[in-house]
Amino acid sequence: MSRREVSKIAWGRALEHAAGSSLTIRIFCMNAAKQSAPRPQDGKVIAQLRPLADQAFSRAAGAQLIPGNAVRLLRDATENYPAWLDAIRSAQTRIHFENYIIHSDTTGQQFADALAAKAREGVRVRLIYDWFGALAATSYRFWRFLRRAGVEVRCFNPPRADSPLGWLGRDHRKMLSVDSHVAFVTGLCVGDRWAGDPIHGVEPWRDTGVRIEGPAVGDVEQAFASMWATLGPPVPQAELAQAVAPAGEVALRIVPSMPTIAGVYRLDQLIAAIARHSIWLTDAYFVGTTVYVEALKAAAMDGVDVRLLVPRASDIPVMRAVSRAGFRGLLESGVRIFEWNGPMVHAKTAVADGRWARVGSTNLNVASWIGNWELDVVAEDQGFSQQMETMFLEDLAHATEIVLKEKQRVRPATEQPSTKPQRKAASGSAGRAATGVLRIGNAVGAAITNHRTLGPAEAKIMFNVAWLLLALTVLISLWPRVLAVPAAVLAGWLAISLLVRAYRLRRRHEE
Repeated sequence: MSRREVSKIAWGRALEHAAGSSLTIRIFCMNAAKQSAPRPQDGKVIAQLRPLADQAFSRAAGAQLIPGNAVRLLRDATENYPAWLDAIRSAQTRIHFENYIIHSDTTGQQFADALAAKAREGVRVRLIYDWFGALAATSYRFWRFLRRAGVEVRCFNPPRADSPLGWLGRDHRKMLSVDSHVAFVTGLCVGDRWAGDPIHGVEPWRDTGVRIEGPAVGDVEQAFASMWATLGPPVPQAELAQAVAPAGEVALRIVPSMPTIAGVYRLDQLIAAIARHSIWLTDAYFVGTTVYVEALKAAAMDGVDVRLLVPRASDIPVMRAVSRAGFRGLLESGVRIFEWNGPMVHAKTAVADGRWARVGSTNLNVASWIGNWELDVVAEDQGFSQQMETMFLEDLAHATEIVLKEKQRVRPATEQPSTKPQRKAASGSAGRAATGVLRIGNAVGAAITNHRTLGPAEAKIMFNVAWLLLALTVLISLWPRVLAVPAAVLAGWLAISLLVRAYRLRRRHEE
């Protein structure tokens, strides 16, 4: 065997052991490793390349592997909310809470009361919420109640005159840390939707979070502190974890994504490319990029068990059609797709090869991967990942598999073509709307340029866009000012905001 072949095999084995024995991965292009017996010189090369392999994961995620943590998987609001409230009520010095939406409903008020009570006791309580997320969910009186109790409340990215479109960027993170001792990273917002109403037969939303103790708590707090500093004076360094003692044996990466950095996106692609046995995904608003979808298809065609669980009934009903537009190619490649039978599955999780798992706020779409501020926990631990696999299989027992039938149309295995009228779309985040627009734009662009084959599921998009364009054509032809006036106002606003920003940058440079 040549030295080059030995190096390739050793690189594959180094990747396999990059995180000790906690992560099983393979590089498909290194098939020689499956057919060749190890040689004495392999061990030395593996020892040399193992740090590079771990570096590949660290660079992809933008986060170092942190050993020595205890992690508990929390399912739905029935497990998450009581654990959060217990931690809040036990706080002695500080609470850091960041969440995309905190509804001013019964559940939200329960958390507000708990936070306000600790603030009155002298505990330092800091809270970040997203302006757009709270727009239709939270009342002004809710925030006033918290501020009067002593809670430090900061709003992320409200509209500003000098940045007309700046509000489109969202803080989609969901985290809680208490006393630098315990932290939670999750997909749950705070509200009655997640809690459900057993008395009236309203099922809770399906969602997932984790409870963390150990050194990784410090990284969760640092992610909060970084966001807090963008909104005003920073958290004093003395109030952040300096060194947290080990609490378990789980190795974690805390991945705080920001626009254009795409740490989770890079990591998701890496895992999709190198998983050997299985990739099981749960996602609330799946609109995968072409690159990621192709990675999943390639894995499935190589024999990897790729499964995707998505909502059937979404809080954004149009998302079902948008997601389904991309199902056909996945199904034809061997990817198995399931739709949740309950009211909504809002979880954002992944587990691969029974040894790697992700839980957090990032959805599998461009808005989350590239446009939002997100926070995820990546665990490289066999025990935790096997819990994730068990939970995924339990979820599939409450889901319906999607298959190709009736001339290659995408349908649930037990569903007949529906004659019921569609529900009106509910309000939702700008990020989810952006992912839908992206999917529609990709389909329309493909139809115009003829650069890829379109499937039957995309025919509905074509019809809807065509009718919309025809209506717009008639509107502009008859009343041109309907388009001209708003366009002029927006152009002028953008021009003024750019001039103001340029002036401020120049003044700052001169100072």
